[in-house]
Amino acid sequence: MRILVVHQYFLEENDAGSSRFNQFAKFWTKRGHIVTIIAGTVHYITGKKDKEYKGKWIVSKNQGRNVIVHRTYVSSSYNKGFLGRFWAYITFMVSSCWAGIFLAKRQDLIIATSPPLLAGISGMIISYFKKIPLVFEVRDLWPESAIDMGILRSKILIRLSFWLERLIYQRSAKINVLTPAFKQRLVEVKHISPNKISIVPNGADLDIFKPMNENNWVRKKYDFKNKFVVMYMGAHGVANGLSLFVDAAKALEKYEDIVFMLVGDGMEKPKLKERASKYNLKNLIFVDSQPKSKIVDYCVAADVCCAILKKVETFKTVYPNKIFDYMACAKPIIIAIDGVARELIERAKAGIYVEPENVTEFVNAVLKLYNDRNSCAEYGENGFKFVKRYYSREKLAQEYERILEELMANE
Repeated sequence: MRILVVHQYFLEENDAGSSRFNQFAKFWTKRGHIVTIIAGTVHYITGKKDKEYKGKWIVSKNQGRNVIVHRTYVSSSYNKGFLGRFWAYITFMVSSCWAGIFLAKRQDLIIATSPPLLAGISGMIISYFKKIPLVFEVRDLWPESAIDMGILRSKILIRLSFWLERLIYQRSAKINVLTPAFKQRLVEVKHISPNKISIVPNGADLDIFKPMNENNWVRKKYDFKNKFVVMYMGAHGVANGLSLFVDAAKALEKYEDIVFMLVGDGMEKPKLKERASKYNLKNLIFVDSQPKSKIVDYCVAADVCCAILKKVETFKTVYPNKIFDYMACAKPIIIAIDGVARELIERAKAGIYVEPENVTEFVNAVLKLYNDRNSCAEYGENGFKFVKRYYSREKLAQEYERILEELMANE
């Protein structure tokens, strides 16, 4: 198959962040498919644009075996508030449509992955001009999550967003979602036929993340000898609610052998640093986003890893990819996310659930694991066995491939 993917946040090689489609593309090309990616020029975590893309409309290059990537223009206003980000979404929609119609030659089908929702509009337009089926992937329930977070407030934009969402669902030949909760909502609330919906969830890159000796260069670099390291890896955005992490570090600052580490970047990072500075915290370390070649070493160096989101109803439907990475490294997890993510961790017996935004519960969970290292090891081993059995990215890529081939056979 010739597979065209519209993914604004597709990563560069060895880049930091969620590598779902980077891995899918790698596995698909190994199996003989040709994959073309239309991606943005602004990194979704840092909000920055590399020098090679500045002032450019489209930059095309090969990335891996048989993967062609067209990086298309995104406004540098990405991190300048809601309007700046909205304009960045619009610019990508326009530039990605141009690339999809004029640069991406013969294709068999198109996958458009959201958020942002406007990537679905790009997919719909390209699908129309190319006369190929559209698979719309829902990685987050948008616009609900933006509304729940208070990011999207304009009644006009809200109505427009829901209208666009319905239009994309109608024009899609297939809708893929990442969690059972997403499918349930689409069926019960959006009235989408369950036969139109498939589930290929997030998973673990077992060729990258794996159990290893934790006494590595990271622990040596930060002098973590005999320290109990509590780590969060990922985006530092409004949705992540990482003030909980900073406040927990404050509450446990008297424990000289407990260290907190935040690895990643995002719009809220300056505020988090300011909060930590206000508390004069010596037990909290901020680390910039790390490439794939190094991020696994940070994960391995931790004693416990954390998945955190704000207490928002829509977030009860999500599986953050980081929980699979943590389990792949056999790390116990403190999960401050209710809903299906909590259910997954509890089913795997891989960690402890705490109420989102509840500092007391979070602190108690840290202390429980700090005082019971046997439980840490047991949670980690349980998680590793679970993710290896059910959530290998390679197996998920094969399932996605089967869905696409079935769609092509029915066209």
